[in-house]
Parts: sequence; structure tokens; C-alpha cells
Amino acid sequence: MPHRLLTATMPERFGGAIGRTYQESTPWWPAPVRPPASAPNVVIILFDDTGFAHFGCYGSTIDTPNINRLAAAGLRYTNFHTTALCSPTRASLLTGRNHHAAGMRAISNIDTGFPNMRGHVSNHAATLAEMLRDHGYATYAAGKWHLAPMNDCSAAGPHDQWPLARGFDRYYGFLQGETDQFYPELTHDNHPVEPPRGPEEGYHVTEDLVDRSIGFIRDLRSIRPDRPYFLYLAFGATHSPHQAPRAFIEKYRGRFDAGWDEVRERWFARQQELGILPPGTELAPPNPGVRPWAELSGPQQRFAIALQEAFAGFLDHTDHQIGRLLAFLEQMGDLDNTLVFLLSDNGASREGGPDGVMDEFRYFNRMPEDVEAIGGRLDEIGGPTSHPNYPWGWAQAGNTPLRWYKSYTHGGGVRDPLIVSWPRRIQEHGGIRHQFHHVTDIVPTVLEELGITPPATVRGYDQMPLHGTSLSYTFDAPAERTRKRVQYFEMGGHRGIWLDGWKAVTNHTPGGPYDDAEWELYHLDADFSESHNLAAEHPEKLRELVEAWWVEAGRFGVLPLDDRPTAQLFATPRRPGTPHAGMVYVYYPPVSHVPADAAPRLGLRPWTITAEIERPAAGGDGVLVARGSHNLGFSFYIKDGRLVFDYNVFATHYRAVSEIPLSAGHCRAGVHFAPTGNTAEITLLVNGAPAGRAHASQTVRILGSTGMDIGRDSLSPVTHDYHAPFPFEGLIHRVTFETQPAGRRAEQAQQAAEARAEAGRE
Repeated sequence: MPHRLLTATMPERFGGAIGRTYQESTPWWPAPVRPPASAPNVVIILFDDTGFAHFGCYGSTIDTPNINRLAAAGLRYTNFHTTALCSPTRASLLTGRNHHAAGMRAISNIDTGFPNMRGHVSNHAATLAEMLRDHGYATYAAGKWHLAPMNDCSAAGPHDQWPLARGFDRYYGFLQGETDQFYPELTHDNHPVEPPRGPEEGYHVTEDLVDRSIGFIRDLRSIRPDRPYFLYLAFGATHSPHQAPRAFIEKYRGRFDAGWDEVRERWFARQQELGILPPGTELAPPNPGVRPWAELSGPQQRFAIALQEAFAGFLDHTDHQIGRLLAFLEQMGDLDNTLVFLLSDNGASREGGPDGVMDEFRYFNRMPEDVEAIGGRLDEIGGPTSHPNYPWGWAQAGNTPLRWYKSYTHGGGVRDPLIVSWPRRIQEHGGIRHQFHHVTDIVPTVLEELGITPPATVRGYDQMPLHGTSLSYTFDAPAERTRKRVQYFEMGGHRGIWLDGWKAVTNHTPGGPYDDAEWELYHLDADFSESHNLAAEHPEKLRELVEAWWVEAGRFGVLPLDDRPTAQLFATPRRPGTPHAGMVYVYYPPVSHVPADAAPRLGLRPWTITAEIERPAAGGDGVLVARGSHNLGFSFYIKDGRLVFDYNVFATHYRAVSEIPLSAGHCRAGVHFAPTGNTAEITLLVNGAPAGRAHASQTVRILGSTGMDIGRDSLSPVTHDYHAPFPFEGLIHRVTFETQPAGRRAEQAQQAAEARAEAGRE
């Protein structure tokens, strides 16, 4: 009886022949997906909160020799624009789509329930990594991600919007919008990891990111040299905290003593000498709230100088690491055929306030720095015990010659440096390009140069068209008119539009009616710094641009406009599918590090922690729960047998200690935090009974960006009462957080403060 052969349905056509045995069959292998041998590597180097003037080749006196070298081998763009904020720019940079359409109106910590703000990049907008991987590229990401819902960025996931799920083969970096440079919250591929060493051993995350990037490429080149690669290297620099090895900061001692007014003038003059600015460009007038340097007191000047020195050291140190990467690429023989883009995600940050801060979260907690009292800590600025950000005056200098800052749709928020280098392709070295372009234009440029057609579907999702315009034509045509026709801007209600060389822009007051907006009009082709408002002279042109803005808003999903303060949007309604679906959180240690957005929501609300523990007969000390860092947070621990709760408010510690030691064996160790206005009562609990008290004369609503550990304090220690990580020596069965709604008066006061702050305080 003849055999009946059963064959499985195959997902792809088999090109060989199948008989009863292999001797009677013909094998076949599908051709590997491989780009042409001449295909370049692609490297995108992204800075954070770095202003138009900050690089040496864009005018500053900060040493950036390696960035300058990259510019000397390629092109500098002077009319390149971003979205004014980090996550939106990153979404546009990696997809080639406008940020609202891609679902990233603001930072990824927020999901407003509307399509333009889902906290992640739409699956209908594939990333460049997804597109290039399908064409045979190895794809690597290192550094800041900030493109996944931060509620989902714990070890529990879901991981569907993490880098590996959005096209990258390997990832090493931090998922949050910022991290401590000495004590970063790190993720390797899909799991959290601790830094390989501490700052006392010379660790800094920027060096680590470059080491990992080099490692990814070295592995590829050693084993699969036939594959080109795409590296997306997104530094924490120069976002706050401005931290760097001490030698890089010391290098700048005295270099900014003249103050921000004179430094800004110097940088403006250098920009003119370098040809970055067209002839006739004026220096925009000072932003509201920036005081003349001479009006600052001695302590204010010394504090501001130290903050700027830390920033400069941070940028210089990052440039040094870029030099290491470029040297490696050159050593591997890759640099000549690597298409490198180096840019910033938005303008310089105003989040240091008018005076600057030792810890950036003073700004977010609306607690101004006591500059007179900080004098004894100036040497700490830029080191592991600081989390600094500079004042408005230095941010204004970093955005020279432009107006306003990050998050605004004026030039200081959206006009940023862009360097493109590709020695094999770009013949003019050191050239300057003045065509108007936008961050959505990077992906179309890469695809055009590689001859790749944007896919119609990716992972089963129909794809929206690219919104950008390739800037490849500018490589060979320095004088050709821009091929871009129109580009809208919107951020937190601030709006703008560029159309054929003209720009209309308006600053929005949160809570105010949009129809009452006072629009400004600039002929950007003739007024680089937006210094001459022509709204009164050309009302028809202004009306044309404003109407065009509404058309673009409709096309790209900008609506609904949303001007709610960021902190208010963080507190989205408790909903299923997040860690914050209820008011009670229960943990079963050992538990991986919990990032801030996935940790219990505390702030200005009553809450209780209860840890069910077993203490050994000997020892039994250690951390039960720690949240935050050296400057801000709390630690709940046992030391010398006594229960301790340390509430750290910008290095002022409020500490409750139990009146008697804990006994060995099982017990329930608890703490109750009861805020009233700006103060709080802290009560320690042992088996439900009060065991110690403390009064906190100040409280914070945001406990910083560093997350939570259970059973240890793994990163920057919250208190110096122990040596981190100070792991608990006993057994923790479970830890329960019980939270309550914030009091109505506290909530109203908080919202009012946020509204005032979002209005600018300028």
C-alpha cells in the first residue's frame, strides 16, 4: 500500500524539492535579508535640553572638540527645529511622523485618554529601527528611552513599548525622562539592572552608555561583519541633574565669572564669526524674569556660577565620550561610511527657575532654593550629592540668540543644532545649511539614502504616511530653497506655525481662552531671532498663518488642546491596566526595583506602610522600604534594633525612631504619614500600636524621579544613617501600602500652585 505523505502548510514558498528521504530531496535556504554592501551604518546621537548655542561649533566657549570635529567633517544646520519637549521630539525623530499623530503630545508619563497622548508611540507609526531591521540592519539603542508609558516600565511590564518591542535588537539605558548620572536606574534589554559600580569607583552613566554601545558594535563586527548597524545613542546630557567627574567641572572654574549677560554677548559674537547667523541678526531681548547679572547679590552670583560650571563640565565630559565612540568607529574602519546625526531634542531648560536649584525637584515642588544658605555646599554642585539645574539666565545664554526656552514654541524651545556627517557621501566638509527643516525629516532622509520605501504595514499594523521631508537634497545643494512647505508646533497650549519663511507663534496662559491668544508674526527668513513682531503691519499674513495652524491641527491630531499642568496630568484617574487601579499596593519580596511612576502614589495624601517581617535572634537590621535619593525621599528601616523612618526633604531629615527595640521573630512594622497643609505627622507602628513619632515641618508632593526598593536601598542612599544598600537581614513576607485621597484643600492649593507655575512665574 503506498505511503500517504502529509505536509504542513508553510508560511513561505519552499524553493527546493521534498521527497520521501533527504537523498531524494533538494534542500533550499531563503536568501537572507541584506542591504547592499555599500549601505552605510546609521548613528543618531541625541542630546537632551541642549540649547542652540551650547556646542562650540554653534557659538559657545564650552569645549566640545569632538562635536566640532564631527561638524568639520560634515554639515551644520541653522534652521532645524524640534517639538520643544523630549518625548514628543523622540517620537518624531524615530518615526518621521508629527508627535500628536504618533500619540506623544507630551511626555510619556502621561495618558490623557485621547489619541494624541497615549504615553507611547502609536503602533501605526513604525520606528526607524523597525524599518531598518526588516532590511537586514542590526539595531541598538543606548540611553534615555522615555517613549513607553512609565506605569509600564517596571519589571512587571507590559513590555510592548520598550525598545526591544519597537525594533531594537539590544538596549541598555534608562526608561525614565531623567536619571541620576552617578546612580542611574538602568534597564538591560527587558530587565532592570544595577550600575556596575558606584561613583566612588569612578562610575558615570555617560561613560557606561558609550561602553555598551561600543560593545554592541564590537560583537556584531566580530561575528556578523556583513550586517550594517543602526545605533540610537540618547544621552542623559544635558538634562538635569548636571553631574560630571570633578576634573571636568574644575576645568571651568572662573570661566563664567563675568555673568550671563556678558557670556551671552560673547557667544552671539562667536555665532556671527562662525557664520551660524545670517548678517543683520539681532540678539533677542532678555526673557521676562531674567535679571541683569549686576543686580544679583554675591551669594546669588556664586551659586549661579557654580551651576553653570557643572553644566559646562557635564557637556564637556559627554563630548569626551563621543570622542571615544568616534575613535572606535574609526579604528573599526566604519567612520567613513557611517551616516551620523547629532542633535538636541529641544532648547535649554527653564526648570532651574530664576535662581537655579541644588535639586531640580525643588522646581517641580514649587520650593525656591535658599541661595543664602547654600553657600557651604557649592563644592558639591555637579557631584553625587547634588541634583542641580541652572537658572534662567544661563538657559537664555544657551539658547542665544533666541527667545524663551524648552516647552515654548518660540525659537528658544524649538530651534536646535543639527550636525550631519557622512564622509563617503557628503563632499563639502564644514558646510553650513540654512534650509528650514524639522525633526520629522530625519527618517525620510535615512530611507531615501538607503533606497527604502516606507512599509505599508509593520507587525500587522497599517502604517500612517511619513510626515517629514527628506533633507538629502541639502547635502549637495547649499543654496537650494527648502523643500519643506509648512510645519506646525504645539506644546501645552503654546502654538506656532512656519509657512514659506513666515512664522506665527503664541504663548498660552494655562486656563485662559485659546481664542483670546495674542499671536505674534515674524518673517523668519529675515529675522532669525524673532525680534520684530510684524503682526500689526501684516494682519492678513497673520490671519493666513493662524488659519493654516488650525488646518494642520486637524490633519495631524493636535486636538483637543490641553493646557493642564503636567503634575495634574500625572495624577490620571485610577483605572484598570495600571499599577494604580486601586488605593492599596501589596509587594511580595524579593521584588525588583520599582520605578517612580509604577510606585505607590503618595505625595500630599495620608498613607500607611506595613511590613510583615521575621527578625533573626541576632542582627535583624536593614532597609525595609526606600524611595528616592540623597536629596529627596524616605527610608523605612531598622538600625540597632529600633524602627526608623527618615523623611528627606532636600537634605533636611525628619526622623522618627521607635522608643524601644524590636524583638526577634515575627512582627508588623509600620509607619503612618498624615499630612496637614505643608506639614505632616509621622507615627511609627509596631504590631499596630504607636511606637514613636516625629513632626515634619515641610512636605513635598513629588518624591523625585528615583523609584523604590524593598529590602534594600540600592542606588543613591536616602540617608547617611547607614551605608547603602543596607539590606534587611531578616525575612520580609510582604509590604502593604494603604493610601487615601488627598484632602480637598491640599488638592486645591496644589492645583492653584501648578497653574501659577505653568503660567511661567516669569
